[in-house]
Amino acid sequence: MALSGLFLISFLVVHAGVNACIWANDGGVMFNKAAHFMGSTIVIRIVEVGLFAGIFIHIIQGYVLEFSNRNKRGKGYQVKMGNKGSKWYSRSMGLLGTILLLFFIIHWYHFWIPSRFTGVEEIEVPPGKFIYNMFGLMQVTFSELWVVIVYVFACFSLCWHLIHGFESAFRTIGVSNNRYLVMVRTVGVVFSVVICLAFAMMPVSMYLGWV
Repeated sequence: MALSGLFLISFLVVHAGVNACIWANDGGVMFNKAAHFMGSTIVIRIVEVGLFAGIFIHIIQGYVLEFSNRNKRGKGYQVKMGNKGSKWYSRSMGLLGTILLLFFIIHWYHFWIPSRFTGVEEIEVPPGKFIYNMFGLMQVTFSELWVVIVYVFACFSLCWHLIHGFESAFRTIGVSNNRYLVMVRTVGVVFSVVICLAFAMMPVSMYLGWV
């Protein structure tokens, strides 16, 4: 669970870096080239298979752990400790993960399936090369307010999921020294907020016409 989670965290960095190209404000030229590179390079395509494996392994393990933890204790605590015992987001990882799973399905429907199967409008880039206009697809997708709201809500859920998951993953692989844990916790919170804010600002920027 920890290793698949850390692998997915590394993917978020790459995904955010590619998507951040929309802020070049060049009509989507840089972003379309970056998206084309990610979709046409054989090494990236192979890694994509590993990415999907990592996602499904993480989801399956998450549900197994959630149900296992619930079944081990059929009766709840007589005295509720609330956040004194653990943070609400650490107790809600199953719920947060389910929200993200539903979001993944929507996200795949919007972008991955068109780029791999149903097709996307092509544009010409010098010298006479045709690539998918993923930037145009983003503009169309994020022109609807409900889609923007769903994506922002998913980013909010991802942030809380990461805040707990980041530290938990490092604990699982053996980081136990309190000094290092404080550093890991701080880095985890900063990373979670920054990466999720960046993702959330992408549909917002598209909808408001900032790019």
